[in-house]
Amino acid sequence: MKTILVTGCCGFIGHRVSQLLLEQDFSVIGMDDMNDYYDSRLKQWRLKQLSENQKSSNFIFYKKDIADFKSIDDSLSKHKIDAIINLAARAGVRASLDDPWIYLDTNVKGTLNLLELSKKLNIKKFVFASTSSIYGDNTNLPFDVFDNTDSCLTPYSATKKAGEVLCYSYHYLYGIDVTIPRYFTVYGPAGRPDMSIFKFIKNIDLGKPINLYGDGTQRRDFTFIEDIAKGTIKCLNNIGFGIINLGNDRPVELNYIIQIIEKILGKKAKIEFSPRHPADVRDTWADISHTIEVIDWKPLTSIEEGIEITAKWHIENRDFISTLIS
Repeated sequence: MKTILVTGCCGFIGHRVSQLLLEQDFSVIGMDDMNDYYDSRLKQWRLKQLSENQKSSNFIFYKKDIADFKSIDDSLSKHKIDAIINLAARAGVRASLDDPWIYLDTNVKGTLNLLELSKKLNIKKFVFASTSSIYGDNTNLPFDVFDNTDSCLTPYSATKKAGEVLCYSYHYLYGIDVTIPRYFTVYGPAGRPDMSIFKFIKNIDLGKPINLYGDGTQRRDFTFIEDIAKGTIKCLNNIGFGIINLGNDRPVELNYIIQIIEKILGKKAKIEFSPRHPADVRDTWADISHTIEVIDWKPLTSIEEGIEITAKWHIENRDFISTLIS
């Protein structure tokens, strides 16, 4: 493989995946609609990093919406593409309750468009980013890829389930090699401002209150961006069709996350408690035994190390971060 299309290249995961691909001498065609789900200046910051990369001559960017088939077809038909990594998505569990139609357009129609493009352009490898939210409020821990996923709690997870099923259909009908990583709560430098670790570090550092839903004993399988990006690139290996978990395999309480941040920053959190949101699950935990078998991947970054790296980025970029609307 030489040329990879990365959709959502200015998003949190897409940005780091694109960087690593460039460092590994791939050519990257990046595509992003630069939407305003969160402050678009952070996406512009990420795009600037890609455009100024020492391998930037191997990077082409298109500002496109994957829900618009004709537009992406017109741009991509001129290229020889070896694989697609579809990281473009409307993310956010709670936000999907407010405007589910946007999630349907990007996560389902957009995925269908890319699969149709794969068929048309004879692109044989497709990586579709899915989510741990697809397991719903599963009480069988850890979550296994063979668990039932028919009880999605939100439009977001339901649209990701639809994307997975579409991927299987195109694998079955047209022989497209598909790998589907289900991501577990990704965090790290230049992360999404709506995610808990980003908000906790930013607000504790600035002396502002943090909002904690529930009592803080709920657990998340927080997974560091570098591990996620490397696992995503390993998904380019040909496997036929497969679904895997990309998670840290070590769920921790939100209260513990806050304690780590307090210790690193040397500041005490001001916590405002809110009732648990019905879209929030109690715990997440990735069973990665199948992942190890399929793509030979394990997470290497502990939660303590990952938060320290993330907090350092926040401190170094404090002036910029403080202006972001979150």
